[in-house]
Amino acid sequence: MTPDGASHTLTGFPAAATEFVSALDSNRRKIAEDAGLTATELRAMFHVAQVVSITPKDLAAYLGMTTGAVTAIARSLVDADLLTRVDHPGDRRSLYLELSAHGHEQMAQIHRDFNDMIAASTSALSPAELDQFTAALRTVASEVRARVGR
Repeated sequence: MTPDGASHTLTGFPAAATEFVSALDSNRRKIAEDAGLTATELRAMFHVAQVVSITPKDLAAYLGMTTGAVTAIARSLVDADLLTRVDHPGDRRSLYLELSAHGHEQMAQIHRDFNDMIAASTSALSPAELDQFTAALRTVASEVRARVGR
């Protein structure tokens, strides 16, 4: 309880934005659980899928983890046949992480399921409302990123 008994709750758009992010986070945890992955493994896999090919060092920087921690995550994802290790063409001591064929299949299915869920979740919106909502989300996301410097 706060010293003056006041509750610290958000209202209006900040509250709605927080609810939306929380709902997406719950969905991400469910996707990870259904795939037999940790949330961090799923996050790593999504990033590899987005950038196509990445060094463990760069993946560690993205995840905010040590390279040792990423080595363990990569090993787990390679063992699950979701990632492959590819030799670095210019450095024999380095490698790239990429989705395996099975990893591509899994990501395609995850994206299909996510698109279906979002389509069902926005079915009450008209096409024009959905376009406005999409534009507003992009604008807000861009502005937030600019304010946090990312």
